[in-house]
Amino acid sequence: MDAASLKRLLRRVATGRATVEEAARALADLPFAELGYATVDTHRSLRSGFPEVVYGERKSLAQLEGIVGALESRGQPVLVTRLAKDKADALRRRWPAAQWHEEARIFHLPRGRRLRAGRVAVVCAGTSDIPVAEEAAVTAAAMGAEVARVYDVGVAGLHRLLRRRAEIQEAQAVVVVAGMEGALASVVGGLVGVPVVAVPTSVGYGANLGGISALLTMVNSCAPNVAVVNVDNGFGGGFYAALVSRSRRR
Repeated sequence: MDAASLKRLLRRVATGRATVEEAARALADLPFAELGYATVDTHRSLRSGFPEVVYGERKSLAQLEGIVGALESRGQPVLVTRLAKDKADALRRRWPAAQWHEEARIFHLPRGRRLRAGRVAVVCAGTSDIPVAEEAAVTAAAMGAEVARVYDVGVAGLHRLLRRRAEIQEAQAVVVVAGMEGALASVVGGLVGVPVVAVPTSVGYGANLGGISALLTMVNSCAPNVAVVNVDNGFGGGFYAALVSRSRRR
């Protein structure tokens, strides 16, 4: 249940088109649905504007089917991240209307009214960073953002980025995805006047330390409009940017 559906229910009770008992049944599973192996937060849409997102890695197919079913049966859109292809294929056989984004490893089942956010630009340094960038882009789009993808514009060839500066500046929030030394976030932050969410990736040679070097570069950015999420956390970057774009769109 989201804020719009709750208001509709309350209006139906207020006008006598629904009884108090009917409303109580509709609200019976708030704030969560207890499945035994999972306690699904069915109240999150009311608090944050988007339902609970399911982390798919290490969950069994039976667990995923139960959680997806609990959200879908309540009319909530479903987003499952870090999902293996075989499990995504099985879920799509049960819910054929769902979308599978293989590079992002995201299963998306739209439900209810379409969410509305602003414009988000997802910028990545190199082709090897695209899987994390796609996780950010698909997440932001699922939250209702209009997404512009600006890929393979790393600092080793800065002219590529400058050519697309105006396109990035049109966004209300920017996600910058980069591995190696992670310098791209500071460069983008210095070129545009909007919030930038930096996502370090584990792409890089040995001294990259699994993304720690990029993380430290981004955390130490001298561009004051840059904030940072964890290594390879495309989902977190896309989610946060969509929220920022939504608030700036109002």
